[in-house]
This record gives sequence, structure tokens and C-alpha cells, in this order.
Amino acid sequence: MSAVDLEAFRLETRQWLEDNCPPSMRTPAKSDEEVNWGGRKAVYSTPEQKLWMDRMAARGWTAPDWPTQYGGGGLTPPQTKILREEMSRLRCRNPLQSFGISMLGPALLKFGTEEQKLRFLPPIVRGEIRWCQGYSEPNAGSDLASLATRAEDAGDHFIVNGQKVWTSYADKADWIFCLVRTDTSSKHNGISFVLFDMDTPGVTTRPIQLISGYSPFCETFFDNVKVPKENLIGTLNKGWDVAKYLLGHEREMISGMGLGGGATKTLPQQAVEAIGLDDSGKLDSPVLRARLALFEIRAAAFRAQSERFIDELKVGRSHPATPSLMKYYGTELNKARHELIMDVGGSNALEWDSDGSRHGAVPRAWLRTKGNSIEGGTTEVQLNIIAKRILALPDA
Repeated sequence: MSAVDLEAFRLETRQWLEDNCPPSMRTPAKSDEEVNWGGRKAVYSTPEQKLWMDRMAARGWTAPDWPTQYGGGGLTPPQTKILREEMSRLRCRNPLQSFGISMLGPALLKFGTEEQKLRFLPPIVRGEIRWCQGYSEPNAGSDLASLATRAEDAGDHFIVNGQKVWTSYADKADWIFCLVRTDTSSKHNGISFVLFDMDTPGVTTRPIQLISGYSPFCETFFDNVKVPKENLIGTLNKGWDVAKYLLGHEREMISGMGLGGGATKTLPQQAVEAIGLDDSGKLDSPVLRARLALFEIRAAAFRAQSERFIDELKVGRSHPATPSLMKYYGTELNKARHELIMDVGGSNALEWDSDGSRHGAVPRAWLRTKGNSIEGGTTEVQLNIIAKRILALPDA
């Protein structure tokens, strides 16, 4: 596509967003309740929230780079980048936060049958199914391939028994993409990747309360759960290939937290309001001023690298281990951001219950970031991958 064509697409996209994004969807979400996950159990904070999702989904722009035959927008990488830029310019909210879009969808596009793609992808684009991820188990975290949840062959279906843990939003999800053991004779080559409805008899969830006081994670139990074999993705006993591919997209998604977003004011703006300026017009705290400057430099570098990573990923030139690098640095940057927010807020940032603090939104968010270095692969595992796959360092 020529530069002229891309500029025409930009102008058309800009006008469409101006005409169709409701004003209330041009402000950052103030809480988790204002983030739209879609699904059967969705409760929309405003009518405009669903209207915005429906309008974007009708154009396929909730998954803009997916093929049109599966409900996507069919956009090229440059067009997708323009859409992202124009949404950012107008401060449009993400119309649909979805593990189906960020993780399962790419895996289905690569490993699913045509029937599976047509069955699952369009409802994901429309926000009709909310998904959760059944990977980690009590004794299978970093060593995920040691998972023990069993799926026994029962003719035209599997019978699944076992337990998952740290299942994000399992209590709110409609379906789960799940790793199960279908062969005990091989560790990696005995795992299969299946999908099933969370309302299937035998599925139960139990929220895990975190130090932040919130419970996004759950324990998930399977007791003789019947899963049709048509829901097997990829080849029987080769689910590890699907799992690894999906993990790369999960780490790409998690790395995005390093870019921030959602805040109505920048860190320096928050610092000025909380601390004030000295006689020379600079932030009245030299130490904090230096820390903020270093953070802003690192954040700018990460944004530039993120753009490069996305561009390389879309054209198939990204190093296979780059998602681990991005996940690690995005995690550390997000943790550093919230540490600074706490420092800027001083003692006020410790307030936990009042309406004025939005029931401790700042400290609860800070505490939540402690899990960033665990979810999606621990920091230690990511550093090992970077050392071996990117830096080519020898084993210890």
C-alpha cells in the first residue's frame, strides 16, 4: 500500500473514530469495573461502553489484523499501526479487553481447523465469549510441562480431572483454554490443548484473595468434566507446541503494561501537584526529580522498542525470545511506575478505604504489581531465556 493510500486510510479512520467513539469512551478507565471484557456475564458500566464495543466489532477493529472471514478487520500491519495511533490521539479506550484476542485467537489462527476458526473467532471479535487460561497447577508453575490434570479418552469425548491455579478471572469467564495430560509416558509429548465451557458440569472455581485485597486469580477444579473431542486444538499429545506459541503472545500482552496508559495525568504532573515547584520552577525534590527523569527515559526507550517489536512481529521477523525480553522489561517498568506513584503520594498514598482514595486504588494497584514478575512466566525464567536464546550465554 502506497504512502498516499495509507494517508487516505488515516484520514478516513480519524473521521470514523471522531464520529463513532462516544465521549465517555475517550477518558481512561478509572477502575477495573470500567474495563470491558465482554462475555455472557458482562455488566457494562454505561450503555456507551457496549455501544463502542459493538461499533468497533462491526468493523472487525476489536481484532483489526485478523482475517475478515473470521470477523477481523483484515488490516495490514501499517494500517493496524495507524488505527492504534489514531485511537491514542483521540484517547479512545480499548473497546474490548480479551484473552481470546490477545492469546487464544493467534493460537487458533495457527493451529485450529477451519471449522474451529469459524466457530470460535467471530464470537471472540464480537465480545460474546470471555476466556480464561488453564495452564498453571499447584505443582506445575515454572515447570509447566509437569502438569498433572488428566484427560481420559471416552470415545467421542474426554473426561477431565484435576486442578488449575492462578486462573485469571476464572469465576467470570465463559470458556477456558486448557492444557491437559493425555499421555503419561512422555512429559512434553503427552500434553493436549482443549477448549471447554466453564458451565460444564464438574467445573468449579474459588477466588484467591491477594495482598491488594482483590481476587483476580482463582483455583479451578475439574471433576469428571466432559469435553467433546472436536474441542481439541492441534494434534493429540502435541499441545505443548500450541502452549509455547500462545505463551509468546501472553508475554507480548503482559509487556504492554510497561507502556502505562489509562492515567489521566503523567507521573511528573502528579509529582508537581503533590510536591510543588521550587523557586526555579523545578520539582521541589531533587532526588525524586532525578528518579522521574530516569524513569521517563526508560519508558521512552521501551515505547520505541515496543513499536519495533510489534512491527517485526507482524511481518514474522521477531526473534522467538523477544516476548520474554519485552515481558521482563515491561514488568519491571510497571513496578517502577507504581513505586514512584506511591512515593509521589507520600502518606496519602497509603490510604486504604475512603471514597476520596477510591478505596485505596493507588496502594492496591501498587500491591497488585508484585504479581507481575510471576504471571506469564517468572522473571527468573525470562532472564534465563534471554541469556540462552538472545545473548547465547553458556549454561552454568
